[in-house]
Amino acid sequence: MSMIADIAVSFAPYSEKKHEEYMNDKQRAHFRSILEVWKKNLFLEASSTLESMRRTKEGLADEVDLAAYEENFRLVLRARDRELKLIKKIDFSIEALKEGDYGYCDDCGIDIGIARLEARPTATKCVECKTIAELKEKQLINA
Repeated sequence: MSMIADIAVSFAPYSEKKHEEYMNDKQRAHFRSILEVWKKNLFLEASSTLESMRRTKEGLADEVDLAAYEENFRLVLRARDRELKLIKKIDFSIEALKEGDYGYCDDCGIDIGIARLEARPTATKCVECKTIAELKEKQLINA
């Protein structure tokens, strides 16, 4: 299960009320909690992985085991690097919450939507703008 799926399990989805103002205090508090717990869990996971990797290396006897350990360590470091980038996105989202910009598309300014933010709390674009950006990126790659 992915980290976001783990976080989603611990939080009930936000239930929008009819005629409720978008990004009101309750919604902001809901997403702030999700982001803060997600960030905390990423830090805890990183520190436990490093401790585990330190202990594991001591018991390696031969070169094959050491090579396998080093390859695994490389993969773990790659994952931690991605998580570091995710922590930066989480920090950016927490800052956007403080500034009152969270939940609005960076490109067009419309509401990103509660459902999209539940699925991807660090989303900065609405579905339409994200789709256009992905299509443009795909065209640049294929050009």
